[in-house]
Amino acid sequence: MTVPDDPSITVVPGRELPTERLAIRSDLERPTDRPWWERTAFGVAGLFLFVTALGLMKEGAAGLIPALEGSIFTDNPWSTLGLGWLGSCLVLSGSPVAASALTLLDGGAITRTEAFTMLTGSRLGASFVVVVVGVVYAVRNKGQGQRRAPISIGILALLMTATIYVPGALVGYLLLRRGTFDGFDLGTSPGLTSATDAAFGWSVDLLVDVVPTWTLFPIGVAVLMVGFNCFDRVLPQLGADDFERREINWTSRLWPMFLAGCLVTTLTLSVSVSLTLLVPLVAKGHVRRSNTLPYIAGANITTLIDTLVAAILIGNQDAVRVVVAVTSVVTVFTLLVLVLAYPLLRRTLLAVARWVLVSNVRLAGFAAGLFAVPVVLIAV
Repeated sequence: MTVPDDPSITVVPGRELPTERLAIRSDLERPTDRPWWERTAFGVAGLFLFVTALGLMKEGAAGLIPALEGSIFTDNPWSTLGLGWLGSCLVLSGSPVAASALTLLDGGAITRTEAFTMLTGSRLGASFVVVVVGVVYAVRNKGQGQRRAPISIGILALLMTATIYVPGALVGYLLLRRGTFDGFDLGTSPGLTSATDAAFGWSVDLLVDVVPTWTLFPIGVAVLMVGFNCFDRVLPQLGADDFERREINWTSRLWPMFLAGCLVTTLTLSVSVSLTLLVPLVAKGHVRRSNTLPYIAGANITTLIDTLVAAILIGNQDAVRVVVAVTSVVTVFTLLVLVLAYPLLRRTLLAVARWVLVSNVRLAGFAAGLFAVPVVLIAV
C-alpha cells in the first residue's frame, strides 16, 4: 500500500485510504504536460483574445467617457486608486484591471495620473485571491496551525504589497506629474502593429456596429480574462514539486527567494498564480512563511510585464510611461527595503499577520477592510 505524503491523512491498517481527500489536489500541486500542438493552439488563441480584448476595450472606453467623466469613480486620483483596488478584489485578478486603466487612458476617460493610481490599486487588490485560496485550502485541514499557515500567505502578500506599493506609488506619482518620464518612448514597429491589426483587428469590427459602444469595454474585460486563461495553459505548469526539491536550504535565503519570485511570475505572467503556489508549500512545511516575503517582493515587480506589453500594443506612449513609472519606483523601493530594512520589515509584517490570525473576528475584519478601504477612496 502506498503511503500518502499528506501529513493530515492517517493510515489505519484494514481501512481504505480516504481517496476523496487524496483527489483534492490543486493544479499547482499536480502540473500536467501538454503536447506541443495543444500549447501552440492555446498560444494562438490567447494572442487572438488578448489583442481582440484590447481593441474592444479601447473602443468601449470612448463610449464610457460621458458616464465616467466627472463621476464618483474617476473624479480624482483617489477614486481611481479605489476603483483599481476594488476591481481586482472582485475579479480576483489584477491584470484585467491594470489593462482597463490603460485603455481608459487611451480613450480619454481618465488622465495619466488617474491611470497611474488605478494601476497601483490593481496591484494592491491582486493578492486577495491568495487569501481566498488559502481559506479554501485550510478548510480541509483539521489542525488550527494548519489552518493558519495557508491563510497567512495571503495576509503577508497583501501586507508586503501595500508596504512597497503605497510609498513607492507616492514617489512615482510625483515624478510622473513633474514630467520625469515624458522623454521615455517605447512602441512597437509599424510592421508588427499592422500585422496584429490585420490578423486580429477584424474581430473588433464585427461587434462595433452590433452592440452599444460602451458595452464593448466589459465585453473586452471578459475576453481578456479568457485570453489570460489560454496563456496559463501554454506557459509552464509549475507545481509545488517543481519549486521544492530535496535540498531546500536556499528557500531560507533572501536573494534566492527574491529571484525565484521574479522568475516564477515572469514564467506564469500572473502574480496570483505565483503567490498561490506558496499556499501548499507553506501548508506542508516545505517553506517557512517567515521566508516568503522576498519571494512576494520579487513577484510584485515582474507581475507588470504583461501590463507593459498591453501598453505597447495599445500604442499610447502615456500608457507606456505610466507602467514604466510604477515598475521603476517599485523596483527601486523594493531593493532599498530588502537591503536596508528587511529584518525589521519581516518582524513587523509577521507580527501583524499573527495578530490578524488570532481570531476569526479579526480575520473577518481584515477581509472586510480590503473592500471598505477602496470604497471609501472612491467616495472621497
